[in-house]
Amino acid sequence: MVVNNLTTTQFAVLEALLHLGPLSQKTIGQKLLRSSGNVVKVIDNLERDGLVLREQNKSDRRAYLIVLTKKGKRLINAIFPNHVDSIIEAFSILSKEEQTELSRLCKKIGLIDSNLLH
Repeated sequence: MVVNNLTTTQFAVLEALLHLGPLSQKTIGQKLLRSSGNVVKVIDNLERDGLVLREQNKSDRRAYLIVLTKKGKRLINAIFPNHVDSIIEAFSILSKEEQTELSRLCKKIGLIDSNLLH
């Protein structure tokens, strides 16, 4: 899937940064269930396009935080509402009870320690 010339993973990185704020590359990889090599390449491309930047992590000088730029924030804010609308439409075939159950199950899966998945 490509949205506004973004790959699915690029979109996911921008969305994570929008909702969670600056994150380390490691945390982004864990949240998206992606390998560190894949995340580095995705962030390199987002940085090349002026959508994110790497900033020195003040609490760990060996690491960098990935931060949305103004351009990146404008882009994700512009395309995210359409993404939400698509999700709502896709899940509208489920009853309210089924949607509640799906939400509960997704939250349960989201709480799994990502180390268990590798």
